[in-house]
Parts: sequence; structure tokens; C-alpha cells
Amino acid sequence: MAAAAPDLRDFVGCETEGGTLRVALRGRWRLLEARPAFQDLVTSSAVPQRLVFAADGVQAWDASLPLFLVEALRWARANGVAVDLSPLPAAMRGMAEQVVAIGLHPPPPPERPGLTTRVGEATLDAARKSWDVVTFIGDCVLALIRVARRPRQFRWADCAAEMQNCGAMALPIVSLISLLVGLIMAYQAAVQLRQFGADIYVADLVGLAVVREMGPMMAAVIMAGRTGAAFAATLGNMKAGEEIDALETLGLRPVDFLVLPRLLALGLMMPLLALYANLLGILGGMAVSWQVLEIPPAAYWVETQSIVDLSDVSSGLIKSVVFGLLIGLSGCLRGLQADRSAAGVGKAATSAVVTAILLIIVADAIFAVVFNLLGI
Repeated sequence: MAAAAPDLRDFVGCETEGGTLRVALRGRWRLLEARPAFQDLVTSSAVPQRLVFAADGVQAWDASLPLFLVEALRWARANGVAVDLSPLPAAMRGMAEQVVAIGLHPPPPPERPGLTTRVGEATLDAARKSWDVVTFIGDCVLALIRVARRPRQFRWADCAAEMQNCGAMALPIVSLISLLVGLIMAYQAAVQLRQFGADIYVADLVGLAVVREMGPMMAAVIMAGRTGAAFAATLGNMKAGEEIDALETLGLRPVDFLVLPRLLALGLMMPLLALYANLLGILGGMAVSWQVLEIPPAAYWVETQSIVDLSDVSSGLIKSVVFGLLIGLSGCLRGLQADRSAAGVGKAATSAVVTAILLIIVADAIFAVVFNLLGI
């Protein structure tokens, strides 16, 4: 059943003097009770030139009375009517004027900082992030020194479990990607070299490219997406669950307990994965040469051995070790920096993959310049 409309005379008394409408407020104004609307006062009368409010008869009031005054002020501004609220109590008058001022004059949008400010903020942010990375690397180095001094305190069981996860468990995806990379490179080389009758040199091209670049690089990219993200997600979940805080409360260093086993496991497994990726890439090129170029596998292998020497293999293994350490550092750092929420864990995993791949490419470029200077 609908509530009965309030009697206007219980709340408002009106008196017109010339062009002035005097509104005397009275009664009890409660937000949870029915109250009149200001529009009811002015629908049937002429528009006055001036409104004067008084509240001597008000027995009790809450937010409903300032809302009534807000309606009056907005109507008065829309119709060009002057309003005098001076007879009202200061609290009542102030609430009404503030609500109207906010509605008519919303706060301006925040000013966009200038170019200099944005450049400065970006520089400071980059400096803070760089310092965090340097600090984390320093903590890892100190943890490694502590392990060298007291190897019995290191969690070898955790390191072995991580070696299995990031080593043996990664063989299927590394096998597939490496074999396909070798196949693709051999197909592309065969199309060009066949024009010059240099089919046998497909073995040279595939062998050198896979051993020096593509084998370690593809294995590193795969591990960045697979293991680096897993490290970040695991540590991020532990941080969200306050497990890392519990370790610190117990006096255990998170770097020693959580980071170092993962870092060493990935650093030890990456050379083996790179060697495995090299073998699969060469076998992929051998299969294409056998089926497309009709080069016997024995001839292909002999040509590969003639062009690939120990320095090529060693350079790839050195790269793979560095790539593994960079992936482990990126994953663990982003995991420890993750926000304490599910969204923060997802962002940490994504950031770990992006950071690891970026560092891998930068490191590979540095290796290319250094090896060229050294004649390797």
C-alpha cells in the first residue's frame, strides 16, 4: 500500500509580501519519513522575485531538510530568483550551499603533468626498479657465498625437485620446438642453396645456426614462458598467502630458502637442454636434407662435423648458462614483487616472461659483439 502524501502545512508556511515569498519551515524533518517537495510550493503561484527562508518552527531535522533547501536553491537559480538563507541556522545553511555548489560547479579534473614532470617521474621509477634488481642480485650472490661456506645447510632436495621440473619435465616441448626449428631452417636454406648447386651446405648453415644461436635461444625462450612464469606464480601465491612473511618471522631468508634452489636448478639444467635442442635441430635439418635434397644422413653428419667445432658448442653452452640465470632471476624477482592478490600473481607471471625474454635478447646481442671481438 502506497504511503500517504505529506500535508504541506505540517512542514511549510508561506506568506507573500509584494515580490517576496517568505517560507517558514516547521515540524519534524526526517529522512525516513515522508516530506514535501519544494516544487509543490511554486506550481500554482506566480514566480516570486525573492525567496526568504526561516526555520524557527523546526522541531527536529536531519538530511531531509537540507535536501529540501537544495531543491529550492536549484529552482531559484533556474528561474532567476534571489534567495536569502541568512535566517537559517549556520549548519543547515552550510549543508545546503555545499551540496548546490558541488552540483553546479564540479571539481576540475586533475591537471596533466608536463613533459618535464613525466620524464622526471619515469627516470625516478627506472632508477628505483634498477636499484631493486641490483639489490636482489646482491642478495643472491651473498646467498651463494653462504652456500659455498656451509653446503650442508642448502636445501638440496628442493634443488633436485626443481631440476626435475625445469629439466626432464621440459623435454617434450623443447623436443617439439627444436625439431620444428631445424626443419624450417633446412627448408628455407634448401630453396636458396639449390639454385647454386650447394645443397650440401644446408648442413653447414643449420649446424652453425642451431649450435651457436637457435638452440640456446629457443630453449631459453621456452623456459622463460614455462619455468620463469611458474617461478613468479609460485612465489607470488606464497606472498599473497603470507608464507614468505612467515619464513621471515621464523628467521629464514626467502632468498636462501626459495630463490637459490630454483636459480641453481635452472642454471644447471639450461646447458643440458641447449645440447638437447642442438641435437634435435640438427636431426630436423638432416631429415629435410634426406627427403628433399636426397643427401644421405651420413654425408650430412660428416659435413656438420666439419663445420661445427668445440668453440661453437662452448659458446652456445655459455649463453645457455647465462640465459638460465636470467630467467631464474626474472621469475623469482617478479614473484617476490607481486601484489598480494590473484590479479597481482597474474601480472607477476606476465612480467616475468616479458622481462626474461627481453634480458635474453639483450644478453645474446652482447654475446654476439663480445664473441666477434674475441674471434670466437
